[in-house]
Amino acid sequence: MAQAIYFVTFCTWKRLELNFSARQIVVDACQYFHGQRYEIFAGVVMPDHVHLLIQPWSKETGQLWTIGNILHSIKGFSAKQIPSVMPHIGKLWQDGHYETRIVNDRHFQATVEYIQQNPIAANLIESPETHPYFWENPSLQYEPPNRTQTINLQRLPK
Repeated sequence: MAQAIYFVTFCTWKRLELNFSARQIVVDACQYFHGQRYEIFAGVVMPDHVHLLIQPWSKETGQLWTIGNILHSIKGFSAKQIPSVMPHIGKLWQDGHYETRIVNDRHFQATVEYIQQNPIAANLIESPETHPYFWENPSLQYEPPNRTQTINLQRLPK
């Protein structure tokens, strides 16, 4: 049963630029639970923001890991580790994030392309393959989410 896939973006506080070591910490934090709590199809860590194409998985309880839970883990871990490689006092990540649900294969492919091209458009690299903070999982393909879910509606008291 396929779950929804999301394009997620989150940014550093006041667009603080992360140094190379800090970006690697963020890559490691993003990939830490890959294959356990979620699947990452593509991702890039830019100097001041991160893009992920991600599919949350189910917990042992049957509930899904939420994007909020996943980002809390990534942001929390990286915020604790980055001060060891980059002098920074204060907040590291902006509150919240941007997310959009992927609706079909065309949207999926366009999002992968956008993530690939983001460091090129920012003049950081010439090819995504040469960017150390870009990764993708080419063996994974878009699969529509299961549409046969039971919804339990309850009437609110008046």
